[in-house]
Amino acid sequence: MKGVAADIARLLDEEAARMNTPAFIADDPVRFPRAFSRQQDIEIAALLSATIAWGNRTMICRDAERLFSLMDWQPYDFVMEEGYEDLDPAMNIHRTFFARNLQQYLRGLRSIYSRAATLDDFSRGIGAGDCEAPAWRLVEAMQNIFTDTNGGIPCARCLPLDLKHTALKRINMALRWLVRDDGIVDMGIWKSIPKAKLYIPLDVHVGNTARSLGILDRKANDRKSVEMLTDVLRSLRPDDPVYYDYALFGIGVTARNMNPRRKSSVEIL
Repeated sequence: MKGVAADIARLLDEEAARMNTPAFIADDPVRFPRAFSRQQDIEIAALLSATIAWGNRTMICRDAERLFSLMDWQPYDFVMEEGYEDLDPAMNIHRTFFARNLQQYLRGLRSIYSRAATLDDFSRGIGAGDCEAPAWRLVEAMQNIFTDTNGGIPCARCLPLDLKHTALKRINMALRWLVRDDGIVDMGIWKSIPKAKLYIPLDVHVGNTARSLGILDRKANDRKSVEMLTDVLRSLRPDDPVYYDYALFGIGVTARNMNPRRKSSVEIL
């Protein structure tokens, strides 16, 4: 991949600045972790909100609202007091994520919080921030504990299993919230991972937008594409590459909302 053209770099900077504002919060799942002040509550809310963050944002936020209502808006207490065991395993949480999956997830989190005061401490303890790919190291360690805690049964609905290929979109999004520290949308409460080592949360829309801009030429939305795209974005902002997640999101939304008979700026570029 060649360097980023000047007009594309300028577009990315402009769009990131336009989207990374407090107005972004109200309609995005980030509003749920931002609703809490205790670190453990923020961490749990970030992970769970990101876990169900696929599909329409309105539906995601509706189902996240219902999820945290089940916890009486006290996620850490709900986890540590094992409130999740009283849920009907067949209850739907969001699309193909059910209460039985939530129970597996929260059993795993309870085990982690029994070992470390915060997930940030857990991340530091496993040396996630010292790795080239902290998100994948974190998920590997979490998945091992989740599996052990649930009788040796892994749950792909909780965390991805194929770490060689998964883009880890949801965990990378949660880490953006927890690590980036500009104080606008993202919260920056974690210190175990430097924001320079974050990776772009890659989904279909972000991938398509990046390809339209000519900054990603790989077709698959997999780990390799995440690494390639993040490397390109690091060339623009080495200390904070996922800042441009806002730009790719904003450009993609604009292109999808435009009259299909008109060429979007993405198509022209």
